[in-house]
Amino acid sequence: MFKFKGLRATATLPAANLTPAETPKDPGAYYDAIAESYHYFFRDWTAAMQRESGVLRRLYRDRDVRDVLDASCGVGTQAIALALNHYEVTAADPSPKMLLKAQENARAHGVVDDITFVKADFLALPRTVIGPYDAVITKGNALPHLITDAEWLAALRGFYDLLRPGGLLTIGMRDFDLLLEDRPRFVPRHLHDADPSQDVIVFDVYDWQDTDPLTVTFNTFLVSGKGDDYAVTRFPVTYRAITRDEAVGLVMAAGFTDVQANTESWELILNAVRPT
Repeated sequence: MFKFKGLRATATLPAANLTPAETPKDPGAYYDAIAESYHYFFRDWTAAMQRESGVLRRLYRDRDVRDVLDASCGVGTQAIALALNHYEVTAADPSPKMLLKAQENARAHGVVDDITFVKADFLALPRTVIGPYDAVITKGNALPHLITDAEWLAALRGFYDLLRPGGLLTIGMRDFDLLLEDRPRFVPRHLHDADPSQDVIVFDVYDWQDTDPLTVTFNTFLVSGKGDDYAVTRFPVTYRAITRDEAVGLVMAAGFTDVQANTESWELILNAVRPT
């Protein structure tokens, strides 16, 4: 039995209410599984999208950016923000269900016809879309789904080929250097309690693997219910716990220059240029 201790009561959950999925080897399958629940992964998804709007507008100012490839669009956090700012956007993702959710969100914001949606993972992009783009972006910790140096270099060289000379690559991912200091196991996230019918509690348990390269499985738990009745679902996915120096080195090895790395909250942001 799985016991969940709430603020006011202790509820005993039947084992059937605990869904321990195997870690998907295909990130597309993982994102298919979380698509309908992905908004719970944010404290406030709309606020996050609006924040990205301001960040990207400042990033692209004075860079002659018009056409942007969002290489890991997810539910549309960056793609919708870009379309609302009148950029030409191609939004790619390997998960059909995430693409459907992105289209739903884009429709709600009035920009569904301003975004070209494409089903493709990083390695398939050069065969699926036609550049050149002024900018390529991948955020949401998507690139660390790739484990080996060879996979990273293949994806980065694909981005390079899809950019025009002088085009900008932006990568947003976990700053694993901060996590590697103490390798945390339990990481609390959010409590969603605005819905009177149910609360949703979100937290992570990290399983670190001393592989080469180092990997970590993020087990995201969603605990949902009310009163004494709660159900628990686990969404596991494995990442390469790549350091800043490793990521910068791979970006440079792919041919990019002017590489800049900055940490903003939990996110490491890498910006790099395809040389002219």
